Amino acid sequence: MMKRTPEFLSEAGRWRAVVQRDPQADGAFVYAVATTGIYCRPTCSSRRPNRENARFFDTWQQAEEAGFRPCKRCTPQTSVAPNTAVDAVAQACQIIEQAEQEPSLKQLADAVGLSPYHFHRLFKKTVGITPKQYAMQKRLNRVRHTLRQNSTVTNAVYEAGFESGSRFYETAATSLGMKPSEYQKGGTGVSIRYAVVQSYLGWVLIAASERGICRIDFGDDPEILQTRLKATFPGAKLQDGDPAFATIVAQTLAFLETPEQGLALPLDVQGTAFQRRVWSVLQTIQPGSTASYAE
Repeated sequence: MMKRTPEFLSEAGRWRAVVQRDPQADGAFVYAVATTGIYCRPTCSSRRPNRENARFFDTWQQAEEAGFRPCKRCTPQTSVAPNTAVDAVAQACQIIEQAEQEPSLKQLADAVGLSPYHFHRLFKKTVGITPKQYAMQKRLNRVRHTLRQNSTVTNAVYEAGFESGSRFYETAATSLGMKPSEYQKGGTGVSIRYAVVQSYLGWVLIAASERGICRIDFGDDPEILQTRLKATFPGAKLQDGDPAFATIVAQTLAFLETPEQGLALPLDVQGTAFQRRVWSVLQTIQPGSTASYAE
């Protein structure tokens, strides 16, 4: 049932609510876009139409009787609105993943209809990392994948979206846990410790060389995770059962078990964010030391 709120009875008031994506307007009316044939909630994160193309209806039934279709993003015909914050963040993540070059903060904010400041705060609160950190993890994942396809290091770096090879090489060893050439050769001669533990995303395998984290992988079966590790690093000396390393991994995951709104995000987004958070925390721990954290 639509609510009757005085400030949303006039077209001027309704248009103002659409422009501001006023959450108080949700349930008061729906708006339709003449050029697309779709109707939305006032809070929908889709691109705002030009004013001359906007049509307003008291109910979603009236919009459908006029020939408009419901928006799949904000589902205006349902009684409960989706989490628009999570929706905006998921859309931004998709843009980052599909972009050849890293989008700027302003480009991402404009795409979801928010100010850069508000979008940055919302993204970090929802995902647990910044948009830039998310983009970095995605690029590093692409580098790892491409190197395993026997591509040259230079091609892998540029195909992943790095603007220059020098930027990648500055952190290559710590980003991959070894030299790119060693990674490309399946970790030949590299000693790797690993542990498989439970997380809120299921089983997670974390592997590290003396240089740093070289793999974070998720799955439903610990044995499959170990098989994938061996396939990625067939030439490495794999070491399981290191009590000190297993303790550090367990303490790190316990520290990061705070997904909050992130549980409503797609699993691939959660996985990428979790990889980056784990990587960032474990990189601060010196070999042979134990983990201790403060909020």
